[in-house]
Amino acid sequence: MPYAIVDIETTGGFANKNRIIEVAIVIFDGKEVIEQYETLINPQYAIPAFISGLTGITDEMVAGAPAFEDVADDIGKLLEDKIFVAHNVNFDHGFLKNEFNRIGKGFVVKKLCTVRLTRKVFPGLKSYSLGSLCENFDIPNRARHRAMGDAMATTRLLKKVVENDLNNEIGKALKRNSREAKLPPLLDRGVYLKLPQKPGVYYFLDERGKVLYVGKAKNIRKRIDGHLAADSSLRKSNMLSKVANISYELCGNELIALLHESYAIKKHWPEYNRAQKYSSFTYGLYLYEDHNGYKRLSIGRKMKNLEMVHMVRSQNEGRQVLIDLYQQFDLCPKLIGLQKTSHACFNHQVGQCDGACVGKIKPEEYNRRLEKALEGLTEFANSFVLYGRGRYEGERGFVLVERGTFQGYGFVDNDQQIISSEEWHHYMQPAQDNKEVHAIIYRYLGHPEYQCINL
Repeated sequence: MPYAIVDIETTGGFANKNRIIEVAIVIFDGKEVIEQYETLINPQYAIPAFISGLTGITDEMVAGAPAFEDVADDIGKLLEDKIFVAHNVNFDHGFLKNEFNRIGKGFVVKKLCTVRLTRKVFPGLKSYSLGSLCENFDIPNRARHRAMGDAMATTRLLKKVVENDLNNEIGKALKRNSREAKLPPLLDRGVYLKLPQKPGVYYFLDERGKVLYVGKAKNIRKRIDGHLAADSSLRKSNMLSKVANISYELCGNELIALLHESYAIKKHWPEYNRAQKYSSFTYGLYLYEDHNGYKRLSIGRKMKNLEMVHMVRSQNEGRQVLIDLYQQFDLCPKLIGLQKTSHACFNHQVGQCDGACVGKIKPEEYNRRLEKALEGLTEFANSFVLYGRGRYEGERGFVLVERGTFQGYGFVDNDQQIISSEEWHHYMQPAQDNKEVHAIIYRYLGHPEYQCINL
């Protein structure tokens, strides 16, 4: 089957939001070029200035050019019964597929990626960009960033691959179930094939081992297949173009996967993760005891040596929480930080506070009232272990919460007998307590796949 080497120029990097402005196709039989086709395409809207600067293609040049639907039949016939080849093939294929879909036509072809092929046939090169490969193999390209210039350069590169393909890498890539053409260009297929179909956390890594993205999944392989689907955003395409390795950690169940994902994102700070980097709860309500023995509350950011009893997103949210506590539990507005005064609170002066702020209520009585109020602020007022499936048969995963504070998670054998909290800590990976993980754990309390045991 002949090869159709394709290169396109576009108005941007996202197929669903941008359009093709130039197409070039070179038909190659493995030895010689047998046909060439190129055309400008009118995208029917203005070409961004930076695209014109990169390609040299201007609005004036495409004003009289055909729209894609006018040349779709010609392009379709030319690509029919050919192997679709491009450098980073998912980009060019994704745009053409989107254009055909837009006008109600199907587009199904076999694909080959010259980035992946050159990595296999010529391993160990410093770079596999088209420019670097052309320089390495003395392939001329006098029209870079124009469709025909890049298509001809890719054709000469493919010829080098065909001549040196001693291990039949092209044949392997064309097998129906190989998935070669869908994988990121820098990722070895063997890494993909080893991905498990189990719950866990996965890491996209670049060539230096730097974490680009952290994700969680009930089924790691299936989730990564989703990442590799066509019609990606520019941001996602940029990420996948850098992915050289994928590592993972099995978590046994979705709860631990969610908790470990949250921990890993904050630890590695990946470039392509947006959610969970910053805690949305940056303030807290802090509990302390004054010199008269009264327990008091204060709103603030991290306060050393004080116990945080509730996390909030802002001072205003914290103040509203305090107002609700004051109204429901007859607390003193001065002692919970709503009023600042060296004398009795205003509410006591007008008969709406029973005077804890001036000693009219004993500390013990007031403190019991405050502690009762604080019980309603935590999702977990007690200590418990939440069990779920383990990573392997005969193992169970667990999450430990002590006195309302998330401690961490870990794994134990099903027949392991644990009595004390100290023993749980021995098998546990410690983790930071925050409002996000409280919300995660709370969703799984009472879930039929998880067993909760109070300590």
